[in-house]
Amino acid sequence: MSSSGVKFKNGYYKSEAPGAKYGAFHWKGDLQDTCAGDGRNVYVQVKVEGYSWNRYNGKQKKTVHKYYTYDGAARYTRDAWIRACRDRGSFHPDNCSVTRHYKR
Repeated sequence: MSSSGVKFKNGYYKSEAPGAKYGAFHWKGDLQDTCAGDGRNVYVQVKVEGYSWNRYNGKQKKTVHKYYTYDGAARYTRDAWIRACRDRGSFHPDNCSVTRHYKR
């Protein structure tokens, strides 16, 4: 996934089966700031059915490995969404990649 100034590469996701011991939706990948000179941060937004959007910040001028596992209650959900964004401040809308939809 990519947009102007941000790239989320080597992305991976997994949905655990209902009844699994651990969290239901796992995701990971490398979040990269592709426009290092702009002074803007990058982030990944993830939403699992029944939960709000969550934001996971990256680092300016760097590539960071991000990962997360949702709690066990999420294992009964079917849908999840992920997108990568560049924060452009309060006066401009953020640039975001196309939102990817994952279905169990």
